[in-house]
Amino acid sequence: MRHLIFFSTLIFILACSKQPEGNIITVNGTITPHELGRTLTHEHILVDFSGAENYHPESYNQQEAFDRILPELQKLKAYGVQSFIECTPQFVGRDVILLKKLADATGLNILTNTGFYGAQNNKFIPKHVFDMPAEAIAAFYIAEFEQGIEGSGVRPGFIKTAVDRKPLSDFHAKLVRAAAIAHKATGLTIMSHTGPALPAFQQLEILTAEGVAPEAFIWTHASDEKDWTKLVTIARMGAWISLDKYGWDENYLKGEVLIYLKKQGVLDKVLISHDAGWYDPNQPDKAIQPYTPIFETLIPSLQANDFTTADIDQLLIHNPAKAFTVTKRLITSSN
Repeated sequence: MRHLIFFSTLIFILACSKQPEGNIITVNGTITPHELGRTLTHEHILVDFSGAENYHPESYNQQEAFDRILPELQKLKAYGVQSFIECTPQFVGRDVILLKKLADATGLNILTNTGFYGAQNNKFIPKHVFDMPAEAIAAFYIAEFEQGIEGSGVRPGFIKTAVDRKPLSDFHAKLVRAAAIAHKATGLTIMSHTGPALPAFQQLEILTAEGVAPEAFIWTHASDEKDWTKLVTIARMGAWISLDKYGWDENYLKGEVLIYLKKQGVLDKVLISHDAGWYDPNQPDKAIQPYTPIFETLIPSLQANDFTTADIDQLLIHNPAKAFTVTKRLITSSN
């Protein structure tokens, strides 16, 4: 028995000591990109819309949240989903202990994040952050990467930031620069709640000025941009195009934008998800938006339009594995 305990402990230590570079960081430690499997790249478990000044996570009923979300996650087994990217930032409801409990209960690889969320007119930004220089904000992200989140031992698997759906303010430009600095130190991919193309292009300009390659950037809510040629332009620059409204718009589930992007030859830069869920502690009886329309409606529609199994695997397996692998994507002379 002692030998069994020893070897079990040794295996656990070795697993936890795996270097993140070239791997993917989940709430239960690092995995290889191959282990990520079929993945939903933008979803939510618990979201609190109170704002940073009214944020009181100690008042959450974590068990109720667990009980409400667990059945929705379990439905994903029927569709072969292995991994789930949880995109809720701090001060918006990030709860890494809840995520770990759900990962343990379902067997899903769940990723969480570090970062500050500036959208909705900075409602979710604590007051002291506004005067911090980009370097200090980045230092916070880096500390969570190196030391774990809030003493939990759980490490972020990506950086999540957010800007308003308009030209970047000085503060939002600073958030993007902080994310760039943190990426250079950690190799974590930068996911930015953005929407229209203009702030996406502006963010890429900042990243480029900081020496970070477009491949490090996920343009989140690119679904909101109606000029699809701009999706193609940014994809060809190397950035990831996140189409993540499939939980909300029945017309979008027809897959027309994906059909267009395939014809343009940029399907290898596209991520798809629902932006769905979630348990709201301020409205505990509110219905949970399901995580399944992609599998129930979108994929059959794409298959009817000559999407192959390889195309579907590109969107749900290969692209997520590349996008969330921890690696420093920097501009070099060869770029």
